[in-house]
Amino acid sequence: MIWGLWELGSSFDVRAAAASAIERYRATPDFGPKAHPPSLWMGEVGLLVVAAAVGSSAADSGRLRDLVRENREHPTWELMWGSAGTMLAARACGLDDEWLESARALWAAWDTTSDLWTQDLYGRLMQYIGPGHGFAGNVHALRGFVEDAVLRERVLRALTRTALRDAGLINWPGALDGPESQIRVQWCHGAPGIVSTIGDLIPRDMAVAAGELVWQAGPLRKGGGLCHGTAGNGFAFLKLLALTGDHCWLERARGFAMHAAEQVDRHRAEYGRGRYTLWTGDIGVALYLQACLTGQPEFPTVDAF
Repeated sequence: MIWGLWELGSSFDVRAAAASAIERYRATPDFGPKAHPPSLWMGEVGLLVVAAAVGSSAADSGRLRDLVRENREHPTWELMWGSAGTMLAARACGLDDEWLESARALWAAWDTTSDLWTQDLYGRLMQYIGPGHGFAGNVHALRGFVEDAVLRERVLRALTRTALRDAGLINWPGALDGPESQIRVQWCHGAPGIVSTIGDLIPRDMAVAAGELVWQAGPLRKGGGLCHGTAGNGFAFLKLLALTGDHCWLERARGFAMHAAEQVDRHRAEYGRGRYTLWTGDIGVALYLQACLTGQPEFPTVDAF
């Protein structure tokens, strides 16, 4: 949220807030006494990369370096808990050696048979496809370490094999099997996240077919947010605008933006307050509205770090 306010040009003292957040987290970690998971979205790395981004005195490259190295071979192999996320933080903060070390480990863990990674997540072994917990986010993290031509080849194999096709539309399951394999149309799981995260690495017709699915499915009932809401899905349209130059995608993106804004207003009236957090709350919608004004497809944090 601090990073989002900074991106939006808020007059709020984001530097002091970043320092305060780190102080509070170290005193009372989210996961119990002495629990400091070295992850981007759930741990101290996320706090440190935000402090560095906004120019807070709490930025600490030495501490960040140690945490990135500690997380280098985390068994989840994904953005939320694993090295794919802490790699983004290392790259954003100029820790090139640490980024390269993590990239080598992530590349080595990429299975050459399935062209996916296996996530050891919450006590289950899964192969996730979307950016939230698996394949697409990992591929994105490897940009610059692996040549785009190699990424395209392996991405095409994996997405062709796992694609769900019907009437000229394309979607992907959340995972290969288990309860997470259910069909969703969200940024975290499904076509929207695939397009917005790695749409430039897949054939244009595949990206467009996935985008058409997102449009025909319509805004999400879960709310206006980024992770599994209308704003997050709309970023797929902005990515297709950048890929195709067709302004119909900008019109569609802005249509989703107005619906997301209406969802925010409706929920505030219903509950008497806004919804907090970057990923599921109102600030994510605000960042999407800003992106629709500029037409820029960069997804919050994922493309910024």
